[in-house]
Amino acid sequence: MLIALEIESLLQEIGFGTFDIADSPERALASALAHRPDLITADVRIIGGTGVEAVNAIIAALGPVPVVFITGNIDDLTDQDPFALVEKPISVGSLATACEHVSARAA
Repeated sequence: MLIALEIESLLQEIGFGTFDIADSPERALASALAHRPDLITADVRIIGGTGVEAVNAIIAALGPVPVVFITGNIDDLTDQDPFALVEKPISVGSLATACEHVSARAA
């Protein structure tokens, strides 16, 4: 939860204004179905599953959504776009760059 709040604070600095925090793939999907996200930030390791599972479920239900994965071990996501990855510890600069990249690509 502390990491989620840190990410929320950093996203506010970048200019994002509304957030849903989920701690499982099921809750993430339910939140996304209730409020379609403009951007998903997903920690790779979450309770009851993974952020990758949550993102895959959301995209299957809603179609493409820009995604930035947050991880403490970048090797966990070797098959992901390197510009959509932010390694812990998270800086506002690295998060902003990743968000800009995935949002521009989705436009």
